[in-house]
Amino acid sequence: MHSIHNTIAQEIGASTAQINAAVQLLDEGATVPFISRYRKEVTGGLDDGQLRTLEQRLTYLRELEDRRSSIISTIKEQGKLSDALHQLLLDADTKTRLEDLYLPYKQKRVTKGQMAIEAGIEPLADMLLTQPSLDPENQASAYLNPEKNYPDTKAVLEGAKYILMERYSQDAELISQVRSYLQHNATLDAQVIAGKEQEGIKFKDYFAYSEKISQIPSHRALAILRGRNEGILQLSLNADPEREDKTLPSTGETLIARYMQVNQLTCNPWLKTVVQWTWRIKLLMQLENELISNLREAAEIEAINVFAKNLNDLLMAAPGGPKVTLALDPGLRTGVKVAVVDGTGKLLAYSTIYPHAPRKDWQGSLSELAKLCQQYKVELISIGNGTASRETDQLVAELIKAKPELKLTKIMVSEAGASVYSASELAAKEFPELDVSIRGAVSIARRLQDPLAELVKIEAKAIGVGQYQHDVNQSLLAKKLDGVVEDCVNAVGVDVNSASAALLTHVAGLNPTLAQNIVDYRDENGIFVDRSQLKKVARLGPKAFQQCAGFLRIRGGKNPLDASAVHPEAYPVVKAMLKDIKQDITNLMGNSALLSTIQPQAYASEEFGVPTVTDIIKELDKPGRDPRPEFKTATFKDGVNTINDLKPEMILEGVVTNVANFGAFVDVGVHQDGLVHISALSNKFVSDPREVVKAGQIVKVKVVEVDVQRKRIALTMKLDQAVEQNNNSTGSRSAKNNNHQPKASAPKARQPQKPAAPLNNAFADAFSKAKQKR
Repeated sequence: MHSIHNTIAQEIGASTAQINAAVQLLDEGATVPFISRYRKEVTGGLDDGQLRTLEQRLTYLRELEDRRSSIISTIKEQGKLSDALHQLLLDADTKTRLEDLYLPYKQKRVTKGQMAIEAGIEPLADMLLTQPSLDPENQASAYLNPEKNYPDTKAVLEGAKYILMERYSQDAELISQVRSYLQHNATLDAQVIAGKEQEGIKFKDYFAYSEKISQIPSHRALAILRGRNEGILQLSLNADPEREDKTLPSTGETLIARYMQVNQLTCNPWLKTVVQWTWRIKLLMQLENELISNLREAAEIEAINVFAKNLNDLLMAAPGGPKVTLALDPGLRTGVKVAVVDGTGKLLAYSTIYPHAPRKDWQGSLSELAKLCQQYKVELISIGNGTASRETDQLVAELIKAKPELKLTKIMVSEAGASVYSASELAAKEFPELDVSIRGAVSIARRLQDPLAELVKIEAKAIGVGQYQHDVNQSLLAKKLDGVVEDCVNAVGVDVNSASAALLTHVAGLNPTLAQNIVDYRDENGIFVDRSQLKKVARLGPKAFQQCAGFLRIRGGKNPLDASAVHPEAYPVVKAMLKDIKQDITNLMGNSALLSTIQPQAYASEEFGVPTVTDIIKELDKPGRDPRPEFKTATFKDGVNTINDLKPEMILEGVVTNVANFGAFVDVGVHQDGLVHISALSNKFVSDPREVVKAGQIVKVKVVEVDVQRKRIALTMKLDQAVEQNNNSTGSRSAKNNNHQPKASAPKARQPQKPAAPLNNAFADAFSKAKQKR
């Protein structure tokens, strides 16, 4: 265990003492948000990112230790655990290394090599290996064994070959050497399966593709693997991409021969065959599957991390605030669904208008909207970005122009996941009598008021800010996204008197049952007036109270501190401050001048260190502060409603909807997101698009190229540069383009491909289609 903690300490840049303290808290049931916020002095200030990594690595390393113990026990029972092997097992620092060492001792079905050993042929195999000058046929004649199915020298030599093949294909050191070579040098080659060209046109960039397996980014790896899974591409590992003379031994064969101490130039044909088969039949196939599997795993982890970062940005987007909001869920034939909610998200009214074809009741729709806005004193209008959204946006613009006295503000809001919520059990319970389309409109209104509070009601995977989310490990994805939601919810804090059970579920220390119990208690007994009342909630014990209390807010309650992030356990610290300065709490909270005179060291103790006291003073200065940014809106260009309206050189304002490793997708109001390739994000070199943009950010972009047929839009954020048609940024394949893709008929000239250009990227194509508005 001490070794595990040391390893984690080195990986996250912390001391072993910090790791020991954090692990103890986690094992006692403390949550990451609670530890990072209220136990800084215990862990030495580990933040939530370090704690999440610690939690993940702790699970992996503990599983590694359990597996190590099991393997050592199994080999010991076989009577084969030497001191040297035992030490190798103890030194193994990955599951892969551990399994390599265990491979020769693993119980498996009877192999050809084992059958040959049982027939007594192993001495022959050893002799032919160590004395390559011997004639294999002559030596094999002494090992004939018809009863064991070795009636002639051919069968005997075949058995001896399998003995050596299996021995060396299970040798951990040789496997490690060959694996290392392949990881650094091998390429992954893709070819289109004959006859699948049209069916798999979205994968055309990979019809004749080759790239070092160590250099393939996650989005390309997932695109290639999806192409294989859909039966469009066939993949193979090229272990010697630089070898032109195929008559010479491959590098893999050379590594094996060297390890076996075999001279490939002078050894007999039988021994050459052993080396060749060990490579081609055993190690190459074995490691090809492993490396492709590892590529997928690494790509999935990266894709999950991309999803997590985008989700964090979306959840932490600026809230419109507790204002009366009218939401419009656009549609054509079925009409535009309208819902009005008050500042707390309570439904006040709903209806359906038909401003678009086929009814075209434009004036009637304007009249209905004006009436609702006047009656309920609407401040914000939230427009879903689905079908007919720009036409509906024009309707609202006309309303605002005709009724300036209403002082309305319109905002286009992403509908991603709204249909999932509207058809959910949660929505049905809240609005049993409402049509699902009206429920969707309510969600569109609420997600403008408070994106975090509304989006937590939807399964994170349905929000649509990931890449290849259905191709990745779903349990890992769910765990990662749950952690993001938990961190965001607790960073903002939750009003216990207005929060839904869905939102409360993500508060540290709470689960769905406790969250529902809080809502039930509130319904039966009225609003909470102080945090101590939480202790009366069914099944909410001392541990859960400790974890959740600091993240739950009670505004206008008995104790002003209950509206802040100061934890109830630290209230005595504040009381001590008030006693010393002879002030009451209302005079202290928000009084920066007075708070600046308080020295944290004066109130530090064994229980509450300087970091916690410092946090308390900061919180008193800005009690219940919201860490989310200021609310701003994007303005789409008039007259640009569809992809056909876009022209090169147009400068538009848009909203970043998603960020991938190769660039950012931007909604410019044409029902199809455009792609700003990573090379077009800034005049400076950008290694990670998140250095420049994040989901939900408002940006200005210039149109570079439009492919109406394929529904692709190439954008740039380099507004000061003239657009060059057919240059690298547009993805054209000119002679100057280093990413030129050779013809499939010339495989020898094929170079590792990096289809980075926005209009020629299979991933971008698939992703753009996925992002296309309803």
